[in-house]
Amino acid sequence: MKRVLLIGFQFPPLVGTSGVQRMLRFAEHLPAYGWTPYVLTTSVGAMPQTDPSTLRDVPPDLSVTRSFALDAARHLAVRGRYPRRLAIPDRWSTWIPFAVRDACRLIDRHAIDAVWTTYPIASAHRIGDWVHRLRRRPWVADFRDPMAQDDYPSDPLLWRSFDRIERQAARRAAFLTFTSPGARDLYAQRYGAAPDDARFVLLMNGYDEGSFAEIDASGAEPVRSSRDGPFVLLHSGVVYPSERDPTQLFAALASLRAQGGLSPETLRIRFRASSHDAMLEDLAARFAVRDLIELRPPIAYRDALAEMRAADGLLVLQAANCNGQIPAKLYEYLRAQRPILGLADPQGDTGRLLATLGSPHVAALEDAQAIEHALGAFVDALGRDAAYRVPADRVAAFSRRRLTGDLARLLDAA
Repeated sequence: MKRVLLIGFQFPPLVGTSGVQRMLRFAEHLPAYGWTPYVLTTSVGAMPQTDPSTLRDVPPDLSVTRSFALDAARHLAVRGRYPRRLAIPDRWSTWIPFAVRDACRLIDRHAIDAVWTTYPIASAHRIGDWVHRLRRRPWVADFRDPMAQDDYPSDPLLWRSFDRIERQAARRAAFLTFTSPGARDLYAQRYGAAPDDARFVLLMNGYDEGSFAEIDASGAEPVRSSRDGPFVLLHSGVVYPSERDPTQLFAALASLRAQGGLSPETLRIRFRASSHDAMLEDLAARFAVRDLIELRPPIAYRDALAEMRAADGLLVLQAANCNGQIPAKLYEYLRAQRPILGLADPQGDTGRLLATLGSPHVAALEDAQAIEHALGAFVDALGRDAAYRVPADRVAAFSRRRLTGDLARLLDAA
């Protein structure tokens, strides 16, 4: 068996981001493809939000090293303020020297053959670059999101740090992987690569079949009947004020309600773990649709999956300023086998993926009239039990176990 060191911040018991699943499931499935994984992440105290129960998802025989780190915003602040340079390239930059030391020790002790790092958090790629130079192991740099963009980060110092990390990866990594076609093409163009350059690779997000199998095995009814109550349209996860701005959705709800097309008896939109409930409350009050909205707190990962399976429909929000990205949650939506309403630019990666999979329910998040039409048609289709669901055989392509095979082949090549 060959050996690979997986370096990333987002790993159990961290909660609050679906990014945890990427590194966790790669680590779980890599042995089936001839690679023994070793995980390097941060100390638990540095993680902003944790749930010890998630540690049961970590394979018992997986080697996990937790390097010391501090969160500048929580551990190094005085009266809420801390030196800006302590948060470059992110609030966990203190992780870098300890992780580099521990990574080199792991490589020497276990004769590790390759190194894989994943962003976010940016410090992981800085660590990968140092380890690659110190131990000359091939490096695969995983970009789940684009880093330095035209308008992000807004802090010039942070932007320059992101740009430098990107350039180091483009120069030194054996492969750079991306979770959407748009991001892959953006980086290939940015660093002068040919469209078919094999170093710039699409390695999409996916779903964990094992987690869904547990839900199915529990005997719980996967689909709730809505005949005696309103349809539930679920958005599970963070609603970002810019990247997933729901303002025009609320405008469309108000218009449909004024026309008599919607009421609290016909539809409720449930926002689960939005992280921005106050913003949603303000929008609901502004458009007088509070009784069409439910705001719910975070729940455990498998409970969230079960809720997806029980909802009448699932809601995707993705603004045009993220056209080169696809929410990781979408793949779990697909596996949940429920109808999906995609509020995303039809020309962006999220809208294109849904269209490719045959979904007719797609409208730009910035277009209230288009949302009004799509939402009205979606609710009508639910009422007729005719809402489109992506066929299971097409969803299977996004199994994380299958996608881990793609990563293993990259590691073999590296």
